[in-house]
Formats: sequence, structure tokens, C-alpha cells
Amino acid sequence: MSGTEPKRALVTGASGTLGAGIARKLAAEGHHVILHAHSDPEAASAGAEVLNAAGLSASTIAFDVTDNAAAARALEEVLQAGTVQILVSNAGVNVDAPMAGMTDEQWRLPIEVALNGFFNVARPLLLPMIRARWGRIVAVSSVSGIMGNRGQSNYAAAKAGLHGAVKSLSREIASKGVTVNAVAPGILENRIGDGGFNTEAIKSFVPMKRAGSIDEVAGVVSFLTSDCASYITGQIIAVDGGMS
Repeated sequence: MSGTEPKRALVTGASGTLGAGIARKLAAEGHHVILHAHSDPEAASAGAEVLNAAGLSASTIAFDVTDNAAAARALEEVLQAGTVQILVSNAGVNVDAPMAGMTDEQWRLPIEVALNGFFNVARPLLLPMIRARWGRIVAVSSVSGIMGNRGQSNYAAAKAGLHGAVKSLSREIASKGVTVNAVAPGILENRIGDGGFNTEAIKSFVPMKRAGSIDEVAGVVSFLTSDCASYITGQIIAVDGGMS
């Protein structure tokens, strides 16, 4: 399959700011984008409506990425319309707490969503990509998975586990025309004011002295899903202003 023609792209967690930005970027490049959501399907639907109104191509889907059976059923229906050649696994959740006071549920939830969710969504899409001899998988990670972060042992573990999955899967399917990479954002503009991320704090620990933008992350995802990145696989690319 040629990589120059429009593709079908699934973006999980597309009801959030980052997922929506990635979906918007891929749609602007001519791909049909499927915006996934679970807790807030209305936001994903609104995002798809905006894209369609702009003359782009988008649809939505809703399911719980932590539910293996539900994900399989939903993706089986999606695949009936054709191969999903691009997967951006963006679904994730923060439940921050010091480990000494962390509950079992707080520990498990980020791992269930980011890591197990990656498996539940990627696995059904792999064989169709392999048969097509063209595919792009991008997992959205975090600088926390590279460096760690206080109060985020659960989230960092989920993202670091995702890195291992990306590197291993990339080796399994590198000869099949399918690449697998991860993008690890640092502090983004939409998080300023959240969790102590104010402008002065950012200047103290980000070498570039500023937060990143959604568009800067979406641009890297866009590159990794293009033909230009056909010889890049198994990489964890930090978009963090030099933090890591």
C-alpha cells in the first residue's frame, strides 16, 4: 500500500485537549479520523462535527479501552469499513498521590487505561495493518515515563511500561511495513495552573523556559504517521523543551 493516499486514523482519548488536537492535525492532512471517547463522548462528537463542518472527514466511537471485550466488539465494527492504518493511542488518566498513601485503585487505573488500553486497542488492528503492509502506531506517553515524577509512581509506571511495549512490538512487525513509536510530552500549555504548573515554576525546570503547545505535539505525531518516518520505529521521542 502506498503511504501517499488518505488513511483511516483512530485517535483514542480524543475528547481531551491533546487527543482533539492530534485528531484535528490528522484530519487536516486528509485522513478520515475516528475520534474515540469513553467518559465524555459528547466532546468527541462535538469535535467531529467541527471537523466535518470544515470540510474534513471525521466520525466517532465510544468504548472503554480497559474493557478488552468491549474494545474488540467496537473495533470489529470499525474494521468492517476497512483497515485502520493509523492508531494514536492517547487515552490516559492521572490519579496522583504519594505511593505511601496511594490506594490499590489509584495504582491500577493509570496502568489499566494507558498500558492495558494500548494492548486492547492495538491488538485487533495489527493483523489488518500487517496484511496491508502499511501501518503507523503512535503511543502518547509522558516525560514522567522517562524521568519519573513525585506523586506519579502509578502514572510513570504505566508510561514506562508503554515504552517497553512500543519497543518490543516495533521489533515484531518492523519488516511488515508497520512502525511503532511513542511521543512523550512534557508540560503543555493546557496544564498551566494545574498541579502547580505556573509560569515561574516552568521556567525553573524546563530548559526552554516555557510550556509546549498541543500543536507541537500533534506535529510530531503527524510526522511519525507519515511516509517521511518510514525508517523510524521503536523510538520514544520526548517533546518536553529539554527536560529529559
